[in-house]
Amino acid sequence: MKFQIRRPIRRRSIAGACALVALTGLLVASPALAAEPRQRVDLQVLVLDDGSTGIDMLRAQLDREGVPYETLALGDSGRPAITPAFLADSVSGVRRAKFQGVIVPNETAVTGAEATALANFEREFKIRQLDAYTWANPGVGQNLTWSGVLDGATMNVTDAGKAAGFGYLNGTLRIDDRDPGVIESYGYLGAPAAGATFTPLVTGTAPGGGPSGSLMGVYTHDGREELVVTLAANRYQTHAMELGHGLVTWLTKGVHLGMTRNFFSVHIDDVFLPDDRWDTTHNCTVGDDCNPGRDPGVTPYNTPIRMTPADVQALVTWQQAKGLKLDIVFNAGGSVEAGACDPLTTAMLNSKAQFRWINHTYEHPYLGCVQDFTVSPWRCGTDGYGATKWMSQADITAQIKRNVDWAKSKGVTVDAAELVTGEHSGLKTLPQMPADNPNLAPALNATGVKYIASDASREQTTRAVGKAATVPRYPMNIYYNVATKAEEVDEYNWIYTSRAHGGSGICENNPASTCITPLGPDGFDTYIVPLEARIAYDHLVSASPAPHYAHQSNLAEDRILYPVLDAVLARYAATYTSATPIVNPRFADTALQNKRQAAWAAALRAGSVTAYTLDGKVTVVNKGTGTVDVPVTVPANTKVITMSVLGIEITGGNHGDAYGGERSAWRTLTRGASQLLRLPS
Repeated sequence: MKFQIRRPIRRRSIAGACALVALTGLLVASPALAAEPRQRVDLQVLVLDDGSTGIDMLRAQLDREGVPYETLALGDSGRPAITPAFLADSVSGVRRAKFQGVIVPNETAVTGAEATALANFEREFKIRQLDAYTWANPGVGQNLTWSGVLDGATMNVTDAGKAAGFGYLNGTLRIDDRDPGVIESYGYLGAPAAGATFTPLVTGTAPGGGPSGSLMGVYTHDGREELVVTLAANRYQTHAMELGHGLVTWLTKGVHLGMTRNFFSVHIDDVFLPDDRWDTTHNCTVGDDCNPGRDPGVTPYNTPIRMTPADVQALVTWQQAKGLKLDIVFNAGGSVEAGACDPLTTAMLNSKAQFRWINHTYEHPYLGCVQDFTVSPWRCGTDGYGATKWMSQADITAQIKRNVDWAKSKGVTVDAAELVTGEHSGLKTLPQMPADNPNLAPALNATGVKYIASDASREQTTRAVGKAATVPRYPMNIYYNVATKAEEVDEYNWIYTSRAHGGSGICENNPASTCITPLGPDGFDTYIVPLEARIAYDHLVSASPAPHYAHQSNLAEDRILYPVLDAVLARYAATYTSATPIVNPRFADTALQNKRQAAWAAALRAGSVTAYTLDGKVTVVNKGTGTVDVPVTVPANTKVITMSVLGIEITGGNHGDAYGGERSAWRTLTRGASQLLRLPS
């Protein structure tokens, strides 16, 4: 709800306002001023950056949530000095803290006059300090009980930790141990020092059942609060992402710009089409990279993979059991080619209301350049003048429109603004296609497409294609051309093992890849499922709204996608409380989230939004030249102020939506508009 700044009204209008309040019961008198002086605290964080991994991890979390912060590079000789004037000033006779929290590398990162200024500032305004990484020592209220490698160790969130910002977690976490041959996380376990006021928030136990102690705890001293982290962590580690929001919540006391959600959507491509099958003898895919005319001994036929009615029922049952919708990315041409009595089509249409449908083009053609498969890898075909030959705008338009028309004729609800092209084709694909098909954007504009899927392994950020915006999707390493565990393991071994081990050697030549020891018959369950589930889970807890994608073949025969999804959901349920549910957005909703996040990042760079707390209220002001969506997170029971006149407030309902024990939402502010919120007392 927006609050427009109003001109002062005459006193005789108050009676009318009070009469309205009497009817609605929404009158809230501003609380009497406390004996302490009034203080304004601006909603941004100060980060003292020394380039360390711990600071980078915390900056990454602030970026994920969209929390405003100012960075001071400690190693920069030309940086501003940390002085009382740098940290605070007065506005309209009211003392103002320019920062709501301070992140430092460790307790000794600043010294001398700067340390004094920082301590006085934190004491005056009750600003919290977060030490990114240090060791358990008396200077932070602890005695060291144990130190060493904590890879794979168990952590526990204490009751105090849950009350202090980590209440979205169930309580037990594991520190990453992705590679037994690599040290990933070193830590110091501590106990409160004699005479110190130290409250553990997250504790750990040494591997092998050794001693336990604090890994994250609050040292209260000298009128200040200091959260001390004694566990090394980087921005990519799972436990860092799981704990990151709690660190932000503690630092900001749960009041900040920015917000977090855990998103998980999965697209199932190629529904109605048969997918070509991996040839375990020739290590290629018939109909794709197997070329009978070029490769001796390769037969032109291999049994394709296509879902059955039993697979459809299994999908419906799984969705109902898990409370999660998979998105059906369909090609109607596969249904039409299969004939009017196609059992798969009948089963899908009988359950059509159970699914979310997305246009995947009618026949799944390649919408980019005309492909030349006489060479491997393929190349773009050219005309007699050497110019690239492209699929035409008319053909692209027909593929988009025919699929939507078929869906409408069958009573299938589909959003014509959403599109996933086959292989994300039409968009640039390196090395063959360094630019989009020039006919793609006009075709998208002509058919009303606003959101077009892209491959997040190629393009991580959204961009414009005509009037449409790309929506990056994460590929899952459950291959499109396999339907059994054995096929998946065979292809996995071909890609990820060396020539000496019978593999392709791709892993030897690609610096972004790593060769593995060939997987055995149980490799799918013991290696692939845990690895792919961990990768997808990391995306889920990173606040990224990007959907994942797999293929209809993975829901057929052995139905090998489900074990991966089950592992992701099981880990999430074990880690997060039911008050922090997975958000399962539709494709268009993902695009909206991308748009909002990009616009908010631009607003932060421009400094066009100001927010602060004063007298128990949060005030957010749009100083920019246009409308902006602002993410705001506050404690439970924070009310929206709909009117504030001469010290009398009219409040509406709670701000935003409940999530993880807090309330958060995007607030749309037009130019010059404000949003006022009353914090709980």
